[in-house]
Amino acid sequence: MKIRQNPRHWAAKKALSTPGVSTVANYGLVKMHTRIFLGKADEDRREERRAHLDAFFDATMDTYLRALEEEFDEASAREITHIQANFDFYNHGWTEMMEIPVDELEKHYERYANFFERYDVTIDDPLGAFRPAEGIPEAPATLEKLDDPEHPHAEGGFADDLYVEDEHGEVGVGGGEEPEDVDVGSAPGVRDEGDA
Repeated sequence: MKIRQNPRHWAAKKALSTPGVSTVANYGLVKMHTRIFLGKADEDRREERRAHLDAFFDATMDTYLRALEEEFDEASAREITHIQANFDFYNHGWTEMMEIPVDELEKHYERYANFFERYDVTIDDPLGAFRPAEGIPEAPATLEKLDDPEHPHAEGGFADDLYVEDEHGEVGVGGGEEPEDVDVGSAPGVRDEGDA
């Protein structure tokens, strides 16, 4: 998958692990991701998906933190959560929201299979052990879209590795090194704007 990495991603990482800021950052990141992905959905489908996406993205924050605890770098931990989201979009037939083509889902799973298997994450069950005990709200599926999937926001050809586009538009393999001067105040939720 190709993802972006800029100072705000480092700020989000730091904010999620900073007492007194983590709850606000978590909330802001959830709302930001919901807003971004609903923006890719058909307008008449957005509100019916909102509660599901809020709860789903909230659960993936736990995945992100666990991946960091297991020594994944920031970009890899974030990619894991985006892969989970794409599994969920696929399961619902929300192909217009997908970031990766349908035919690359399995390859993305395989790249992180060791992590996913430890936490019972599968394509069919994208949250696995990270699913909240109370579950997450359901949302109507559009499974008919899987018959001839269109995913205008998906970028194919990046299934073999993690590709990271930095703030200068340069694309390389793997995430960058964490800068020393990370400003927690620029994390989404602490300042409400940004990219997923």
